Amino acid sequence: MEKRECPECGRSVQGRIDKKFCSDACRNAYNNKVNSAATNYMRNVNNTLAKNRRILAEMNPDGKRKTHKDKLLKKGFDFDYHTNTYTTKAGDTYHFCYEQGYLMLDEGFVLLVERKED
Repeated sequence: MEKRECPECGRSVQGRIDKKFCSDACRNAYNNKVNSAATNYMRNVNNTLAKNRRILAEMNPDGKRKTHKDKLLKKGFDFDYHTNTYTTKAGDTYHFCYEQGYLMLDEGFVLLVERKED
């Protein structure tokens, strides 16, 4: 019979023939290490998206408002992150962080909008 070792701690593995780890703790530790780089990146992106959404919602309580780009930047808004875009027939491109969105206007102004569910 072939001796199997736990890939996390090196101890022998007892039990089913297809069992790879000696315990749930080793299995979790191993998978956390393997997935940590992607998880950290995803966590950072999701945090940035949530922050952008929070800033837009805070600055747009009425559902439609015009403000200056500098005010968003001062609050920590990151224009590189959004969940989706919408281009109108007129060619205007709105960027959305979930249901909160914005349209870049002339002279550094931004139109804040909220997408309502139908």
